[in-house]
Amino acid sequence: MASQVTDPGSIFLSAEWLDLALLNYSVDPELLSPYVPDGTALGSFNGKTYISLVGFRFCKTKLWGRIRIPFHPEFEEVNLRFYVHRNLGGEIRRGVVFIKEIVPKPLIALTARIVYGENYVALPMRHQISSSSGKSEIEYSWKYANSRSRLFAHSFAPAKLPLEGSLEQYITEHYWGFSRQKSEATQEYHVSHIPWSVSIANEAGFEGDVNALYGKDFAEVLRKPPDSAYIANGSSVNVYSGRRIV
Repeated sequence: MASQVTDPGSIFLSAEWLDLALLNYSVDPELLSPYVPDGTALGSFNGKTYISLVGFRFCKTKLWGRIRIPFHPEFEEVNLRFYVHRNLGGEIRRGVVFIKEIVPKPLIALTARIVYGENYVALPMRHQISSSSGKSEIEYSWKYANSRSRLFAHSFAPAKLPLEGSLEQYITEHYWGFSRQKSEATQEYHVSHIPWSVSIANEAGFEGDVNALYGKDFAEVLRKPPDSAYIANGSSVNVYSGRRIV
């Protein structure tokens, strides 16, 4: 169920997030401990800690919900993220923390670094998406240091809303972002969208060299087959201005 927030603040960005491919890996919690922002706790599902490599399309992008960004309405993003939560007076705010985010637009990367303190980089990117006869195929790729990497997911299953309490729901329904600033402060921001329909991927994986981008430990994880993978249809999304919580 989408998060209901009494006062989420003002909308900073609105867009459509479409054609998501989500590759999920179970990891040792100690791998993520250095990245957990103050004021949050590392999340888990059925005793397992996950990171996700996620590719999707940004479409109809607007600042403050109304101003189109010239030459930047549509672009790809690939991010490596993990899951945390914050207990606010008994309200559990489930959110994500990004290890790194890749986009093809330098202006988008710069804006995200300034406004949210997120670790964005701008690299040449492309995507391939096809859907026919009940089969969906999604691929996102990027070029770094003369080497091309890609993530892909293929599914023959129809998309449907995740079951309550399922891993699919846990992975796709986090409505907060948390980022650690250079000052070590923690910023929290709300992300609003309807629950996404999801199909389980029959085939999915990552190919390429990510050691330089993510470091040796994360590269070792991503070289393995994902523990689960999904394709999500996506929806319209509002991203609200951030607030310092610590």
